[in-house]
Parts: sequence; structure tokens; C-alpha cells
Amino acid sequence: MLLGPLSLDRYVDEGVILPGGGILNMAYHWSRQGLPFELVSRVGDDHAGLFLTFLHRHGIGATPDLVQPGRSASIDIRIGADRQPHMDNFVDGVGASFRLTVAEEDRVGRARHVHAVLVGAVAVEVRRLHDAGRTAGAEVAGDFLSLRRWTVEEFGAVMAALDGAFIGWPGAPDDPLITGVADLARALGRLLVVTLGSRGVLVFDGRPGAPSERFFPIVARPVTGTTVGCGDAFIAAFLAAWWAHHDVDGAVAAGALAGAAAVDWHRPLPDATYGDGAA
Repeated sequence: MLLGPLSLDRYVDEGVILPGGGILNMAYHWSRQGLPFELVSRVGDDHAGLFLTFLHRHGIGATPDLVQPGRSASIDIRIGADRQPHMDNFVDGVGASFRLTVAEEDRVGRARHVHAVLVGAVAVEVRRLHDAGRTAGAEVAGDFLSLRRWTVEEFGAVMAALDGAFIGWPGAPDDPLITGVADLARALGRLLVVTLGSRGVLVFDGRPGAPSERFFPIVARPVTGTTVGCGDAFIAAFLAAWWAHHDVDGAVAAGALAGAAAVDWHRPLPDATYGDGAA
């Protein structure tokens, strides 16, 4: 199961609006790999067609309550001269009241694997599902977006509901915030993967018998497109490999390969992925 917000990617300088969101990008990658999964999200009826067309084109199944009255979540994106994405003005839209239906809870309760993009109400819902025992039979992972918005204590409260988590980190690896969340993850016995872009990948592992900290260098590639989709590609490939074999080395290698391929794209996904689905 994939839980999280689908959002409108507003490319401000180009005047283009595309279906987006980390969950949508991961769903695309998993559909390409032929993995069986279902999407649990919410979109507003203002731009529902953009999302439904994309999902149908790529054979991505979503629960029946996907479309809700109201405004879809959105984010403004600008691509800098350095080909790096600059994102701001995130609007929750209908995602602000994200809560699973009884039927969706039953689906999650039967799932073997769950991944959530931990934005706003989604993080609250992941904790609720955990506390209610609905995810007891699944391996649960989460993506902590914009870690600087979290305190170590807030991180720990959500991390307790997860088996593994991901952080994309542009700062120094020894930043006190990273040190704090890493110590917490290890104390909880969890796996924490911190991607450092072209600098490499840090893995903190609290599982019994596992090395507590490992660094994986990666071979950087020239950015001919942008880096906007690299993190989602990494997580999708990492989880597919991790849940299959529980081998950290193999999962990092798979994630790094997928993330590197994304630097050739001008959007989070290849342009052909979107077809004519722009507003």
C-alpha cells in the first residue's frame, strides 16, 4: 500500500501544471516493475481528471474514495540555473483532512508492506493506524519530507510506528538534527536511510546484529535534466529490493541506480510519462 498526498506540480516559470507528488512518482516506478500495490490518497474534484488519466495510463489502482469535493493539494516548483528544484507554497487542499475509510483500513490491515509520504495529516494517520494495531502485520516505511520542520521528539513519535524511514538531506551529515534522529532510530531498533544526493547514502541501523552506521559512496552523474525526481526513484527501488531480500547493500545499490537515472529527466518522471496531461 502507498499512502500520501497526490498534488499538482505547478511549474511557475513555465505556466505548466502536472499531476505529481512523491506517492505518484513512486507508484509509477512500482508499476514499471510490475509490483502489486494499491494507492490510498485524496485529490480534489477541481483537477481530478489530470490524476485519473495518469493513473489509468500506467495501470495504477487506487481506492474508491480517491476523489473528494474541494481543492487538490499543490506545490510551486521553480528550476534554478543549477538544475536544482526549488519548491514552496505547498497547499494541503483536501489532503488536510486525510483519514482512511473503514474499507481502506481493512485493505491496509491485509497488506504485507506499507509506505507513506509523511506530510501533515498522513503522519497523524500512520500513528493512528499503528496504535490501533492496523499495521501490525506489515512492514511499514515512511518518507520524512523537509526534516527541518520536525523536532527530534516529533520524529521519534512517528518513527515508533515505522520499521524503516527515509530522509533526503542537503546539509552536513553530522548536523545535530541528523545525529539526534539517527540515535533515536537506533534506540527504537529501526532502519533509517539518509540520502545525501551525489555525496552518498548514510544508513543507521538499530536492528540486532546489524552495523549501527554505514556510509555508501555513489558515483555522481552529470545532471542533464533536474534532480527533482531522484529521491522518489531511489526510495521506490530501495524498498522493492529491501522488501524482497532485506539486504542493505543490494537495496542501496538498486536505489542509487534508479536515482541516478532520474537526473536525465526534466520533470520527476520522463516527459512521455505525462502524455498530454498538463493543465
